[in-house]
Amino acid sequence: MSDFDYPRPQLVRDNWQNLNGTWQFAYDDEERHCRPDDNIDWTHEIQVPYAPETKLSGIHDMGFHTVAWYRLEFDMENRGERTILHFGAVDYEAKVWVNDRLVTSHQGGHTSFCVDITDALAEGTRQVIVLRAEDDPHDLAKPRGKQDWQLEPHSIWYPRTTGIWQTVWLEQVPATYLKRVRWTPHFDGFEIGCDILAAGERREKLTVEVKLWHGDVLLADDEYKLMGQEAHRKIAISDPGIDDSRNDLLWSPERPTLLDVELTLRCDGKELETVRSYTALRSVAINRDRFMLNGRPYPLRLVLDQGYWPDSGITAPNDEALKRDVELAKLMGFNGVRKHQKIEDPRYLYWADKLGLMVWEEMPSAYSFSPKSMTRLIKEWQEAIERDYSHPCVIVWVPFNESWGVPNLTSMQAHRNAVEALYHMTRMMDSTRPVIGNDGWEASATDILGIHDYDSDPQRIKARYEVSDPARTLFDQRRPGGRILTLDGFPHRGQPIVLTEFGGIAFDTKAPDIDTWGYSRANTAESFYEHYTALLKVVNETQMFSGFCYTQFADTYQEANGLLNADRTPKIPFEKISAATRSVQLVAQDPPEPV
Repeated sequence: MSDFDYPRPQLVRDNWQNLNGTWQFAYDDEERHCRPDDNIDWTHEIQVPYAPETKLSGIHDMGFHTVAWYRLEFDMENRGERTILHFGAVDYEAKVWVNDRLVTSHQGGHTSFCVDITDALAEGTRQVIVLRAEDDPHDLAKPRGKQDWQLEPHSIWYPRTTGIWQTVWLEQVPATYLKRVRWTPHFDGFEIGCDILAAGERREKLTVEVKLWHGDVLLADDEYKLMGQEAHRKIAISDPGIDDSRNDLLWSPERPTLLDVELTLRCDGKELETVRSYTALRSVAINRDRFMLNGRPYPLRLVLDQGYWPDSGITAPNDEALKRDVELAKLMGFNGVRKHQKIEDPRYLYWADKLGLMVWEEMPSAYSFSPKSMTRLIKEWQEAIERDYSHPCVIVWVPFNESWGVPNLTSMQAHRNAVEALYHMTRMMDSTRPVIGNDGWEASATDILGIHDYDSDPQRIKARYEVSDPARTLFDQRRPGGRILTLDGFPHRGQPIVLTEFGGIAFDTKAPDIDTWGYSRANTAESFYEHYTALLKVVNETQMFSGFCYTQFADTYQEANGLLNADRTPKIPFEKISAATRSVQLVAQDPPEPV
């Protein structure tokens, strides 16, 4: 099945095999089976990587199910010295057998995992993979994002996702191979940090050659010795010294320059393997009350993106759909997205890197607080940061949203400790990006103060945020959404203020009067356009804001507050959305017609 391209775009090998397609499938609601040889009745066929709740899976069962089994019998196309089996994401707990041999288990529904299955392979090409996915639909102590715990989606919650929902694939590697490469741009020194980890059979005299290109121009060709199978270096790039020349090398939404990389692993001079990667030179930082990109203040124009599709749920229909979503966000005048309650597929991040779209990465929330829920969240968040660290499009990390999972921040020290701990842990893992401890309200440890305010009246928004003394008027006296913006002991210290959720105007182009959900409502294309334009004009002109994030990108199930319909068609013409987003005057001012 070729609907999805190489699943790990920053460490690419040619010798790989996509295992998406038709698998055998069975529910096990009574949890009777423990192993693949337990005489499982394979009642269904499923199209991987689509969850069984979705239409594209071929099953479309949206009921409550705790355990699901998957089985694939396939011919392995090639066999290298070692064979690695990869799962993009399996919700929530997975156990994997290869030829009836248990090879790995993993907990966490949004992050990737892999295992060396060489010793479990059968003679010949025919192999069998079996996976058991356990995902209790009522468990509120696991990171679940927007997945509803009720049978039918309600309010802002969506259908559940069970089991495999990203690409399954094999790759063939040598006995000693490159397992991980991590890139860190150092803008001030015009350098690229390179961290390399080899795995497999331990060998002496390992080296790695790193070639770095800007287009056809070779910028660096260096060889490093691995110590203990690791290498940590900085690659210096000649600094042109003047902005016009510097900008040719820098990544930004307006000019998403990527630097191509080739890495060759050698042992005592003999080549073991060559892989491809890419990186970029850019910086993101905070300077007083402004967000900075490449050393300059940069206004953020973001849109909230849930990352769901009507027929495939949390999984994109194909790679082209991921690319198209990036293109559509830019077409509507935005320079970034806030991926809401979802760790997005690396293929989306690849297209955001390549086409130039900034991404706020946000951890899907658990909905109860306990040592168990926090242990689960921390483990998965660490895996997400490690996986996506090298993508230049990722500019902000957000471990908590709207106090979800930590609902008593104003009264319970343990909840406050959790937010502060995740903030500092994230900063420890990545000191190069800003971190928002808890987005929306009740902020404590944070580099950006995010505010959620769904007041539908542009004039009230203007009055609330055009104040001369925000420390007293806004933070002490006003409560957007009925919540305090900062916790006691954490006054606003001058960090950038970003309106990270607002708008949410519901408008259904096909049936504007049906029972859909939104924060306010428009009944015609003209009123929708006028309301959106008025809100964005106020927000763009409010000096307090370093940026904004409008709710939302596309209609998602019962939520009809997207700028796009669920099928990604626009509710009003794209040029009008873009002009309003940027508060740019159009020459033509005719009322828009539904599209």
